[in-house]
Amino acid sequence: AGLGEFRIRDLNDEINKLLREKGHWEFRIKELGGPDYARIGPKMLDHEGKEVPGNRGYKYFGAAKDLPGVRELFEKEPLPPPRKTRAELMKNIDAEYYGYRDEDDGILEPLEQEHEKKVIAEAVEKWKMEREARLARGEEEEEEEVNIYAVNDDESDEEGDKEREGEEGQQKFIAHVPVPSQQEIEEALVRRKKMELLQKYASETLMAQSEEAKTLLGL
Repeated sequence: AGLGEFRIRDLNDEINKLLREKGHWEFRIKELGGPDYARIGPKMLDHEGKEVPGNRGYKYFGAAKDLPGVRELFEKEPLPPPRKTRAELMKNIDAEYYGYRDEDDGILEPLEQEHEKKVIAEAVEKWKMEREARLARGEEEEEEEVNIYAVNDDESDEEGDKEREGEEGQQKFIAHVPVPSQQEIEEALVRRKKMELLQKYASETLMAQSEEAKTLLGL
């Protein structure tokens, strides 16, 4: 380690060069019919020469493994945390997770009210400034008060709306659908009763004659 960074790098490069040359000789010996030293020869251990992951063929020896930039390459990345199952994720989800109990502590609601007042005041101030600017430019404002609760008489007549007014001091009700009167209800009940009696006691021939008579009379 005391040789210095540059000298260590040069020596490490020289060792790798000799290893490549050794590999070429072993391959040539095998071609000439000799033994396969790459297979039967002694194996190099990691503490003797270690390859960087992803850079096969080049090894670092001794102090070269502790050089700046090399040490980080050998540091193993931490294993990723184990993934939780869906059941484990849902175990801690309750009403607080969805924010349903945020106001129970009595702190959030006053802060929201204070912020709401501030926002309203800023909006009103902005509207006043814009209004003053328009008046300064000579633009006249025509504001018409509109009663959003007013009922249009024409629309009320077309839709058959009927207003029922109770005693003095009571609330007024507006019906937005046609409501039959008591007399119309009684007439409808009488007609229904007549039809039930005719269907019960009149014969088919009498019913046919009655229908034919109505047709002749134009009823």
